[in-house]
Amino acid sequence: MAWFKKEKTPKLPAGDRRFTIPEGLWVKCDNCKEIIYKKEVARNANVCPKCNYHFRISARERLETFYDDGRYREIDRGIAPVDALGFVDTKPYAARLVAYRKATGLEDAIISTEGLMGGLPVIVAAMEYGFMGGSMGSVVGEKFARACELAAERGIPLVSVSASGGARMQEGILSLMQLPRTTVAVQLLREAGKPYIVVLTDPTTGGVTASYGMLGDVHIAEPGALIGFAGPRVIEQTIREKLPEGFQRAEYLQEHGMVDMVVPRHELRATLSNVCRLLTKAPVASIALPAPVAMLAQSDDLAAPTNA
Repeated sequence: MAWFKKEKTPKLPAGDRRFTIPEGLWVKCDNCKEIIYKKEVARNANVCPKCNYHFRISARERLETFYDDGRYREIDRGIAPVDALGFVDTKPYAARLVAYRKATGLEDAIISTEGLMGGLPVIVAAMEYGFMGGSMGSVVGEKFARACELAAERGIPLVSVSASGGARMQEGILSLMQLPRTTVAVQLLREAGKPYIVVLTDPTTGGVTASYGMLGDVHIAEPGALIGFAGPRVIEQTIREKLPEGFQRAEYLQEHGMVDMVVPRHELRATLSNVCRLLTKAPVASIALPAPVAMLAQSDDLAAPTNA
C-alpha cells in the first residue's frame, strides 16, 4: 500500500486556458490584426512591420522625427482657447478643455515650431489629433495664421501637418470663421513667394480639408491616410451608392490628382527636406540662415522637447 496518494489536478482543455499578457507590451494592428511587440513597432517609426499600416502618432512624436536631431523650438506658446459661447453638451466646453490639456500637455490642437530640417530653416505647424479629435477652433486658426506670417517674414518654408476631424462645434461660428482666415493666411505666404508644403495624415477631414489642408504648393500624404470632407459612410448614406474601393484614401487621391506624393513615414523627413530645397532654389550648403534662426540653432533654447 502506498504511504501517500497525490491527487492530480486535471488539465484545462486548450479552449478554456487563459493567458495573462502584461499590459502595454503588445499592440494589435488595426489593419492585419496581428499582435506585435510594441517596441518593435516603435523602432519601425510606428509602422506595422507585417503590413506597413501607419499607426497614428502624436504631434510631438512627429516633430521629433522631422527636425535635425529632434531639436526644435516651440513658438506662440501660451495661446489658449476660451469658452466664449458658454457651450454645454454632455459636459461644459470649459471642462473638456481642462481634460484635454491634462491628457495631452497642450493648450490646443496645434503646435507651431521652428528649427532645422536637413540643414534648412523651416517652420512646422503640426496638429494633435488627441486634442478633441484635432478639431479646428479659434486658437488653431490663430496659431496657423501666425506661422504663415512668420514664414513670410523670415523667408523660409512652412510645413503643415494635418490630422483633424474638422471644425470645433463647441465654438460655433468662431470655428467656422477659421476657414477663410487660414485661407487668407496661405495667400499671404504665396504672395511672399515662400513654399507651403502640406503633410496629410490619418485622418484629415472637415474644415481643415476645406481650407489650408488642401492649399499647399505640394501635398504629401502618408500611406492609407483618410482624406476628405465628409466621411465615406455619410457620403454613401447621402447619395445611396456604394463608393469605390479605397475611396478617400491617400493612394486613391494620388491616382485622381488630389495628392502629389504618398510617402512612407520613414522617408518623410528626407522627402520634405528635398522638396524644401528645390522650392527655395538653393542647395543646403549655400543657404544663409536668417539671423533669428541662425542664433536659434546655436542656442540652448533649441532643445529636444519632453512630453508633459
